[in-house]
Amino acid sequence: MDSVQLRGLKLETLIGVHDWERRNPRPLLLDVTLSVDTRRAAASDALADGVDYRAVADLALAFAKEQRCQLVETFAERLAERLLAQFAGVASVRLTVNKPGAVAEAQMVGVTIERRRPGAAKDATD
Repeated sequence: MDSVQLRGLKLETLIGVHDWERRNPRPLLLDVTLSVDTRRAAASDALADGVDYRAVADLALAFAKEQRCQLVETFAERLAERLLAQFAGVASVRLTVNKPGAVAEAQMVGVTIERRRPGAAKDATD
């Protein structure tokens, strides 16, 4: 399966379990891989037949502004659901959500999840 990717998308959201984390938006770095058959878009050379990268980024940025999660895992799960709901041609989504500064001694901490559209082929992210 083909994929469309966004790497290092910078978001800000209210996230964390500590009171001090929930007072001001915190940065997240997002990597998105959307499994999609790109042949139709390649043949037509038309954006309407592909996945609009800007629309994916805009969805993630708006999503981050509306969320109030404690856990990065929750943020990732909800965003994956939203992406699958919004982009019908996407068979699966792989998200890596990193939270810089969450552990002082670590450059970054985060999670990676993969979610498939119901009925999508099992190898959709391969």
